[in-house]
Amino acid sequence: MDFQSCVNIQKEWDIVGARQLGRDISRKIGFGTVDQARIATAISELARNIYLYAGTGKVCFETLEDMNKKGIRIVAMDEGPGIQDISQVMEDGFTTSGGLGAGLPGVKRLMDEFDIISHVGEGTEIKVVKWLR
Repeated sequence: MDFQSCVNIQKEWDIVGARQLGRDISRKIGFGTVDQARIATAISELARNIYLYAGTGKVCFETLEDMNKKGIRIVAMDEGPGIQDISQVMEDGFTTSGGLGAGLPGVKRLMDEFDIISHVGEGTEIKVVKWLR
């Protein structure tokens, strides 16, 4: 994959940086303000998960251009503890942080494509895509 840019997530402030960069990239692709907000919310959730559960990781961005469609791919990667039960974290309302965030089910709803790979003790990689309508 050819990432245009990545934001390292190490402190809480990095979540804001990732969110801002994602919003800027999505605006350049041509997304409207509503979709920019959806994308920014998904990025916040992914970056916050890295910060809370893995400690460090990164969020990377890639502009997608097909023959007839454009979009943004966001990949959140960490080398944290991994997710033991992916089906559990994908249940609505599941939280281990007690947060009000939409969690991963919310991210999945906000985006068009959602893919998660996690290995306990090795880390997690979540790829999401939003296509320009």
